Amino acid sequence: MTRWLTIAICALFSLGAAACGEEEKKGGGGSGGGDLKGTIAIDGSSTVQPFAQAALELFQEENPDVRVTVGGAGTGDGFEKFCRGELDIADASRAIEDEETDACKKAGVAPAELQVANDGIAVVSNKGLPVKCMKTEQLKELFAPKSKVKSYSELGSGLPSKPVSLFSPGEESGTFDFFTETVLETDKEQRQEKVQTSPDDNVLVTGVSGESNALGYFGFSFYEQNKDKLGLVEVDGGSGCVAPSTATIQDGSYKPLSRPLFMYPSAKSIKKPQVKAFLDFVVKNQDKISTAAKIVPMTSEQATKSQQALTTAEQG
Repeated sequence: MTRWLTIAICALFSLGAAACGEEEKKGGGGSGGGDLKGTIAIDGSSTVQPFAQAALELFQEENPDVRVTVGGAGTGDGFEKFCRGELDIADASRAIEDEETDACKKAGVAPAELQVANDGIAVVSNKGLPVKCMKTEQLKELFAPKSKVKSYSELGSGLPSKPVSLFSPGEESGTFDFFTETVLETDKEQRQEKVQTSPDDNVLVTGVSGESNALGYFGFSFYEQNKDKLGLVEVDGGSGCVAPSTATIQDGSYKPLSRPLFMYPSAKSIKKPQVKAFLDFVVKNQDKISTAAKIVPMTSEQATKSQQALTTAEQG
């Protein structure tokens, strides 16, 4: 009797050990093992938003218990939230500015800069407006703060004698900042007359596609997603008319409207396991994420630099 009792107890312990072993196998795996939990708050650039949204969807396939929220309030508003400690990551379509860095520093928030993709600002038109190419000087004259241009034909021969109707991002947008500083050479200023602005690129797409004489600008990825509704205006930055594309944005020949796109984690948030795993996933899978988001991926050289920057931030 004692002998059979001993055998039964040993068998029970063996089954328990096997079950424990199975649980250990299910629980492991790091960022791809599904064992991560917690939240990640992301907001900022509406241009980076599709990339961040695609990243979270792919990341959550492996980590369903991590809750990620992504907003598109605009680069400027995103940095304000970030510096108040309300975000783990700020999306940005331009580099952080000195006053924003100072605001973060005063609040005890230390940002780290990571390039995650590339973008070009697309100049778009209503499909019925016959504008095929514009020089940067013409764009400057059209959108300048004191511009009184009422008809496209005033900008030079070859442009239609149609009244101008313009659409652009608002002042909270990094796209607005980049366009006004790069093309208009102003301190974040452009004309207000005949210009409708919105922080939502989808509203701009609707406006340009619905107004027969409309012309505007926003991130290239939004043009790609809506090219059946819009005309694309090539830009002559001094070397002839060039259309934005993956190739011309990556090699910089789409002048002067090519730019890097960023994510800014804070030193505090990057210490959270779920944030660290998310950023590792983003940098490692940037090409796949960019394809899903219809945005221009980094070059291999840019990806290497981002990996180095992330490693330095994580060690800091």
